[in-house]
Amino acid sequence: MKQRPSFPARLDSGKPQAAPKTLLGATRVVTPQSPARAKPVGMASPTGVGLDSSAIRARMVKKLAEQGIDDAVVLEAMGRVERHRFVDSALVNQAYEDTSLPIGLGQTISKPNVVARMIALLREAPGLQGAPLMGRVLEIGTGCGYQAAVLACVAREVYSIERLRGLHDKARENLRPMRLPNVHMIFGDGMLGYAQGAPYSAIISAAGGENVPQAWMDQLAMGGRLVAPTHTQSGQQALVVIDKTPQGFQQMLLEPVNFVPLKSGIA
Repeated sequence: MKQRPSFPARLDSGKPQAAPKTLLGATRVVTPQSPARAKPVGMASPTGVGLDSSAIRARMVKKLAEQGIDDAVVLEAMGRVERHRFVDSALVNQAYEDTSLPIGLGQTISKPNVVARMIALLREAPGLQGAPLMGRVLEIGTGCGYQAAVLACVAREVYSIERLRGLHDKARENLRPMRLPNVHMIFGDGMLGYAQGAPYSAIISAAGGENVPQAWMDQLAMGGRLVAPTHTQSGQQALVVIDKTPQGFQQMLLEPVNFVPLKSGIA
C-alpha cells in the first residue's frame, strides 16, 4: 500500500531530478457543456462583518455567475473560502475584485473567475459528471494556498505541490487555521507531479509551459481530466483540457489566459 503524506508533506529534494518528458499532440477547439449539479461537503459557510462577511463573498459569487460560471457546487465553494486571508494585508481591499494579485516571489493569486472556471472544467470531465465530489486531485503550484482551499470543498483529497520554499511555507501558514484534513501540501518539483499519490481523478496547474509534462499524463487516472495553461502555436497562452480515455488522450484548446511560467526544480 502506498503511503500518503501527512499535513504538511514534503518531497525528498536531495536527489537530482531528471528533466520531465512532454506530451505533444493536436488540439481542437470546443465549448464544454455544463456538468450535473451536486451539493458539496466542506467548510461551514462563513459569517461576520467587513471582509469576514459572507455578504461580500456573495457579491463576488453573483458576479461570477453573471460572467458565466454556472456550476452551483463551484460557486458555493467560492463563497465559502475567504480570499482576503490569502493576500498581503496591503491588498485585502482588492481581495474580492476579479483580478490577480501579487503574493511574492514573482507569483500571483489567480483571478476568482479563473479559479472558478478551471475547477468547473475539472468537474465537467466525462468520468466525473454526476459525482457529488471529485476524487483525488493534484494541484501544480500551491501559491498562497487559495485554490487548494477551494478544491478542498469539491474534492475528497487534494495533493498540492509547490516548488518555491517561501510560498510553500506561506501557504502552510494560511491553510493551517482552516484545519482541512483532506489537503496534503508537498514541497517539490511540480513538473514531476507526485507519483506517490497517483492516480488522480483530476490535475490542475497554476503555471503554463510549452507543453504538458508527460508525468502529469501518466499520473492521471482513466476517465480523469487535466486543466492547465499551455502555449499555443502563436506563442500565447490558452487553457488546455485533456481527458484520459480508453481510446487515448482527448485534448481541447480553450480561451486565452495569462499565467506565470511553468518551471522545473525547487528554490
